[in-house]
Amino acid sequence: MNFNKDSLRLDAAKVVEELSQAVLRQIRVTLKKGGAVVGVSGGIDSSMTAALCAKVLGPDKVLGVMMPEKDSSGESKILAEKLAKKFGFETVVEEITGGLDGMGCYRRRDEAMRQVFPDYDPAVHKSKIVIPTNILEKDTFNFFNLTIEDKKGNSKTKRMPLGAYLQIVAASNLKQRLRMTTLYYHAEKRNWAVVGTGNKDEHAQGFFVKYGDGGADIKPIAHLFKIQVFQLAEYLGVPDEIIKRTPTTDTYSADVTQEEFFFGLDFYRMDMLWYAMENKVPPDEAAKVLGLTEEQVQRGYANIERKIKATEYLRMAPLEISQ
Repeated sequence: MNFNKDSLRLDAAKVVEELSQAVLRQIRVTLKKGGAVVGVSGGIDSSMTAALCAKVLGPDKVLGVMMPEKDSSGESKILAEKLAKKFGFETVVEEITGGLDGMGCYRRRDEAMRQVFPDYDPAVHKSKIVIPTNILEKDTFNFFNLTIEDKKGNSKTKRMPLGAYLQIVAASNLKQRLRMTTLYYHAEKRNWAVVGTGNKDEHAQGFFVKYGDGGADIKPIAHLFKIQVFQLAEYLGVPDEIIKRTPTTDTYSADVTQEEFFFGLDFYRMDMLWYAMENKVPPDEAAKVLGLTEEQVQRGYANIERKIKATEYLRMAPLEISQ
């Protein structure tokens, strides 16, 4: 194949038309639902998905649900509202801090963080989890660091023991799971469908919460690379502020990008490496196109493949006993 710098460039008009037909068929014919409920966060994926649904179903058949909590960025709500105004769909705001507090989300998370930093105080510190290395530079498994920052901007970082990491993630995942149940409340109330917003990078590499943001009736962009989502968002007219916004987790109190937290590489190089790997492009050929060494390409291929295999269980349906 001819692998080049534009290998993931889409015919946006054609792809949007194909997606439109599929979404309409899945919601109206297969699911027999009247509209779409989308969790909108001001991020590129949810914005592009909501814009697509408004185009396909009509804005009166789309509900955007904003679900902030005390660690959320205030920018998320502002951008989500701007998106809704641009495409004409209704929004509701569901503040979920109280529910998360009642479920012990913050208490359990903070307990685990104090295993790493005994002086951690959520009233004083912001926190985030990051991976320390670029995936192209080392032939090692990434480990996770916890960083806390005080109000003066002083920060410290330490590698987390496995138990603390697992507890922090388990507690934080309550946020995505409560959002999923909130979306289904609004969907069932209207007999509409919950539309997922995860792209291929997130879906196939396991950057989602099972029965959280992975819980949906349809997943229209789960086959699209992140850089392709940007192309479709631009075609659909998603506001520039959203397109230019750096993708974040919006889960931890300190700002952390998706690259820092999980992927370990910018989206263009990661998506191109993944596409090359899937299409069996030799590492030396991919290296020339991307300006990398052959060893870096091989590390990229291995890291992506490792994440896909390690997270297969997240994409599995519940196992049943058959006779």
